[in-house]
Amino acid sequence: MSFVFGPVLSRRFGLSLGIDLSPAKKQCNFDCLYCELEGAKPTDRFVAPADPAAIARAVKHALQTTAPDVITITANGEPTLYPHLDALIDLLRPLKDSAKLMILSNGSTIGDPRVANALAKLDIVKLSLDCATDLAFKKLDRAVRGVEIADVINAMIDFRRGFNAQLVIEILLVKNINDNEAEFDALAAALRRILPDRIDIGTIERPSAYRVERAEIGAMELLRQKLAPLNAQVIKPNTKTITTMKQRFDRTAILELLGRRKLALGEVDALFDNDSLRILGELERDGLVVITENGAGQFWALKSACSPFDF
Repeated sequence: MSFVFGPVLSRRFGLSLGIDLSPAKKQCNFDCLYCELEGAKPTDRFVAPADPAAIARAVKHALQTTAPDVITITANGEPTLYPHLDALIDLLRPLKDSAKLMILSNGSTIGDPRVANALAKLDIVKLSLDCATDLAFKKLDRAVRGVEIADVINAMIDFRRGFNAQLVIEILLVKNINDNEAEFDALAAALRRILPDRIDIGTIERPSAYRVERAEIGAMELLRQKLAPLNAQVIKPNTKTITTMKQRFDRTAILELLGRRKLALGEVDALFDNDSLRILGELERDGLVVITENGAGQFWALKSACSPFDF
């Protein structure tokens, strides 16, 4: 599989060209209940890391045919486990032009000086903080042994002090786990010490690895109110079709894209040009892709990636 995927339409950051540092397998130090990737035992080691120069070449090639709003460093797991992250960021910065360079991280390694120094070179750092109590953290995020939420929060506070670009914290609420007032009060106390530029509050929008339920909109609004006067917003599904973002995806690109993430029907309508939609229909007729449905909505997915409760 390629290191580069998309571009895809991000609800919060615009048109995003993704960089997957672990395209062949999930490598993460969390096994979150809501993760859209297949469940896997958490690990703190990154196996067979790719050459950063090869990744940068793939990004340079992709940028010849697309102009994204953001170039997003991610992984089938946790991208900060990639041991050559600092070198990769140095190679990507000259390529980005007007795009912003961003990472999506669970925040667990931000206390490592090597990670913090690498992330300090980015335009946007998006860290997750679903929980601020030990009980909820262990139940929901299920980190590898040795990761403690109190240490993660303190490391985020330290990182914020020296980071002058945009820091975004994402909170994903799951019904009956971290959607209660005690957890909200703990999160509010932590976030008033971290002082991010923006806080995004959401719930499950994609098919997840485990059976979990979406939080109610009322709970998300209550958390937003408790976080005042911090800049917090409730993230709602993106239903807007943006015709100027239409892209051409060939057969291989569609299969690779759906191999990384299931795409909501609205995302496909927004991103795929007519020829790409025709190819998608052919893939459906060939039995390689299907429309799945669960509590999060309807999604295009690889037939081989579907679980029994996707239908």
